[in-house]
Amino acid sequence: MNVTSLSSPRKRGSSFFSGEHDTRQLDSRFRGNDRSEDLALYVHWPFCVSKCPYCDFNSHVRESIDQAAWREALLQDLAHEAALLPGRRLTSIFFGGGTPSLMEPATAAALIDAAAGHWQVAGDVEVTLEANPSSVEAARFADLAAAGVNRVSLGLQSLDDQALAFLGRAHDVDEGLAALATAQRVFGRVSFDLIYALPGQSAAAWEEELRRALSFGTDHLSLYQLTIEPGTRFAALAAKGELPETDPDFAAELFELTAAITADAGLPRYEVSNHARPSQESRHNLTYWRMCDYAGVGPGAHGRRCGSATQRHRKPENWMGALARNGHGIVEERALTAQERAVEALLMGLRLREGVDLADISGRTALPIPAFLDEPAVDRLADRGLLRRDQARLAVTPEGLLLLDSILAEIVRA
Repeated sequence: MNVTSLSSPRKRGSSFFSGEHDTRQLDSRFRGNDRSEDLALYVHWPFCVSKCPYCDFNSHVRESIDQAAWREALLQDLAHEAALLPGRRLTSIFFGGGTPSLMEPATAAALIDAAAGHWQVAGDVEVTLEANPSSVEAARFADLAAAGVNRVSLGLQSLDDQALAFLGRAHDVDEGLAALATAQRVFGRVSFDLIYALPGQSAAAWEEELRRALSFGTDHLSLYQLTIEPGTRFAALAAKGELPETDPDFAAELFELTAAITADAGLPRYEVSNHARPSQESRHNLTYWRMCDYAGVGPGAHGRRCGSATQRHRKPENWMGALARNGHGIVEERALTAQERAVEALLMGLRLREGVDLADISGRTALPIPAFLDEPAVDRLADRGLLRRDQARLAVTPEGLLLLDSILAEIVRA
């Protein structure tokens, strides 16, 4: 999300660090020294029916897809990663996109089975699939659950038909809610996305929409402010003055309102844009934010493997060609320096309510804390109530989250 300038801090009505929302209640299974054996798997399905005007993800529209060929290609890419990561324990699988609910359930089943053959699988492994709420895709939910998917992330994006049309979505509210009801019957865990701070949206309208969303009883919500990303159709419209951007002060008001309402409903924010009941956080995404290892396969997928960064070819045809030549889809692979790993741990971890363990980062990188953190700057910002430091743990306060980009620029030694 975009945040306001550090020169204009704002107050928030409730604290992440008080009462029942204490950071110690966050899932602790990814903490501790044994996490070095844990692994997450990301599988990218790059195809969509159409390209949304706000989307800058690696998604592509094709007239036809050879599902069998794609299944075999993804299995081959997965086998390459598995050979380089023997003896690991798989804690989560995430099918992202694109629109993974366009994938045949047999493909999801084959990949889940293959992963279980490559690695030891945690007894409570989380298997998430992103889905669009069309009736065609919802009809596959039961088969996807039978394939091993136990959590779905549904792209509702709005509970207003006019907003859905503005966002270029193919579904309407009724179809979206029908898909949500199906997902809640089929999957053990359900999350859905909403986009707010749309042009012309009032605080009262967003509050009404958010309270309605909370009434559906899911244990996780991803709530994103609309941002104009380079290279998107919305960016072109904004450049021509045909799409107004949300006023930063109003965006901050909506951000605070969102935090207060979700906390009161028992789904406090645990990351900048993600809200969940205790123990219902996305375990897969926590792997990213806590800088643990994850294998990424499929077009454009990124990975972190034993201190190295990997990236696959983005264009589906280029990825397929690389597989045929090399047996994998990697376009870039390089060892990260200790400084890069420490900086990345800060940039990712400070998005979380729980913050980061500085001693852990130091231990994992063999760098002293002052090598990657400007401690005098931390002290200054802590005095202003924007950061909280408790011995080796550093976190951004609710007030500081509004200024996250500026705070990171001040305290991180790149």
